[in-house]
Amino acid sequence: MVSVGRHENITLLSYSEVEAVSGFVGSFQVRVRRKARHVKEDLCTGCGTCVQKCPWRKIPSEFDLGLDTRPAIYFPFGQAVPRVPVIDTEHCVYFAKGTCRACAKFCPREAIDFEQTDQQLELEVGTIILATGFQNYDPHRDTRFGYGELPDVVTGPEFERLVNSGGPTLGRVLRADGTPPKKVALIHCVGSRGDAHEYCSRVCCMYSLKLAHLVHDATGAEVTEFYRDMRTFGKDYESFYRRVVAEGIHTFRYEGDVQVTQADGHLRVTATDVFTGKPAEIESDMVILATGLEPQADQRQVARRFGVSLSPDGFFMERHPKLAPVETASDGIFLAGTCQGPKDIPDSVAQGGAAAAAALSLMDAGYVFLEPFTVHVLAERCSGCRTCQNLCPFGAIQMAEHEGRTVSTINEVLCKGCGTCAAACPAGAIYQNNFSNDQVIAEILGALSIDRAIPQEAFP
Repeated sequence: MVSVGRHENITLLSYSEVEAVSGFVGSFQVRVRRKARHVKEDLCTGCGTCVQKCPWRKIPSEFDLGLDTRPAIYFPFGQAVPRVPVIDTEHCVYFAKGTCRACAKFCPREAIDFEQTDQQLELEVGTIILATGFQNYDPHRDTRFGYGELPDVVTGPEFERLVNSGGPTLGRVLRADGTPPKKVALIHCVGSRGDAHEYCSRVCCMYSLKLAHLVHDATGAEVTEFYRDMRTFGKDYESFYRRVVAEGIHTFRYEGDVQVTQADGHLRVTATDVFTGKPAEIESDMVILATGLEPQADQRQVARRFGVSLSPDGFFMERHPKLAPVETASDGIFLAGTCQGPKDIPDSVAQGGAAAAAALSLMDAGYVFLEPFTVHVLAERCSGCRTCQNLCPFGAIQMAEHEGRTVSTINEVLCKGCGTCAAACPAGAIYQNNFSNDQVIAEILGALSIDRAIPQEAFP
């Protein structure tokens, strides 16, 4: 991240959002809204004095997943690039009441700017790489696990913050009452494989094994893994599984549902043993839920904005799973990481490199190949009804003035030759290259082995 932030050929627009995308491969017009930090990036040195002096420190920390609090002016996370804080205007006393200004008073660089506003940037780019990532499944949706109701039921990411030396407990694994757990249960496939989503999230088994190792190493607690199937799919992953089991981690393969309840001050995990078919109850002091990966909440809006298709699972759709795994149906737009589907870090890194190489090779070539079956509009027949424009899945049709009338025009770079517009045009004003009526009829007659001249009046 630091290398990217300092690279002379990279402009990093953090705390920004893409609002609109138009154009086509080689000439995309992108409108970006840079949100107001109310801190001047060119003056701020990242010393953190403003963060330390802010008196309002009761806001749940997003990075710590609500396990700790943060002030109204804060760094999004400890290693954020650029190291410039942002003011949360919703909770800042100055924006609510016009008082305080402690951050501005103590800033040695006078970098606080309460009057800063959002900026609009217009960029012209040749290619686009989408790497918007994923979001974790929210187990509040499933009451079987008691998440949000039972105090010692946490998700995998929440436990990551607890065991991290920079987390809210400085790396100490503690229950809600402040005592270390003696028994810990990890439940796999929360939100995956038939719960909320049919697909396997791929990473859950391995990060559950990692958490089991961390729990055992940090607390010496007795750990039990509740799993449907142990999927150690990557290179050397099976050896890590054997290593964790050798440390004394218990495994429990279940079928059906898992239920988490509370009794006598302990959590109780109930599941059916896949080998005996009998239900079993195991007491635990802490339960960790291995939540799956799912598309971002705004995945559908982003897909529409960039002209990208979605798979049935809601992730971005690649052009071809084997021949074009990082490309999309829109030329010049590529995919990288878990926005395309669940994958672990090595696969995400590999796909990121592939997307970068594909984008670079396209820009280095300086030209693009067009579809041979694009369509064209006979302006004299077009009535300007816009039927074709509303149906085009690639946004290749625009309206333009022609001899005093508004007619359809085709952008051949965007057109993929699907023929939807040609089939739907009520005036017959759109023809598809290599699929004209006379060509189609000639093919039919040739297939029927009819050797005779086709009268010209047979065609409109």
